[in-house]
Amino acid sequence: MDEEISIIGTNTRNEKIKNFFVNNKKNLIVSITVIIIGLVVYFSFSEIKERNKIKLANRFNLVKINYKENQKQATINELVKIISQNDVTYSPLALYFLLDNDLVEDNTKINKLFDELINQTNLDTEIKNLIIYKKALFNSDFTTENNLLKILNPIINSESIWKSHALYLLGEFFYAKDEKQKAKEFFNQILILENSNNGIKIETQKRLKRDISE
Repeated sequence: MDEEISIIGTNTRNEKIKNFFVNNKKNLIVSITVIIIGLVVYFSFSEIKERNKIKLANRFNLVKINYKENQKQATINELVKIISQNDVTYSPLALYFLLDNDLVEDNTKINKLFDELINQTNLDTEIKNLIIYKKALFNSDFTTENNLLKILNPIINSESIWKSHALYLLGEFFYAKDEKQKAKEFFNQILILENSNNGIKIETQKRLKRDISE
């Protein structure tokens, strides 16, 4: 009897499963098709993205290899195009190449390229903070106090690993302007910051002891 009940139960369950597939045949086909298409699109997109990355890497490497003093504008044009691709690796490298070789004299244009990276490129948070710091460093020789503070605020108001660098830059900025009290305030923040860079902290202590001691 128990065996017969078990057989009946199994048959009933199988019949329900069969009916489910029969009744939902169209929905199942659609769902499976959507999943397959989704997987194809995902892997195709990943492959295209990887190919584009390789192409961008090749373009950047060619720029470096072919760079000549008498062909600056061609180099600038290609590097600006690479920056506009908003690639997390090669767009920053392209800007660094421009800066390291002093290819662009227009500070406004350089700042626009910095903003392109900071605002339009999907960068890791600390990489973004590094670029913000580099923008501030670039501007520190000619910008105003308010503008330098504005650039560095996202770092200063965070727990970034670049915070001590930003504070040190501000301290040196005000020290160069002979505003020693302001400089001291920023230097002292470095000393009490938990994650201050050790090298920055040592240089700060030297500066305070040697040049801003009371």
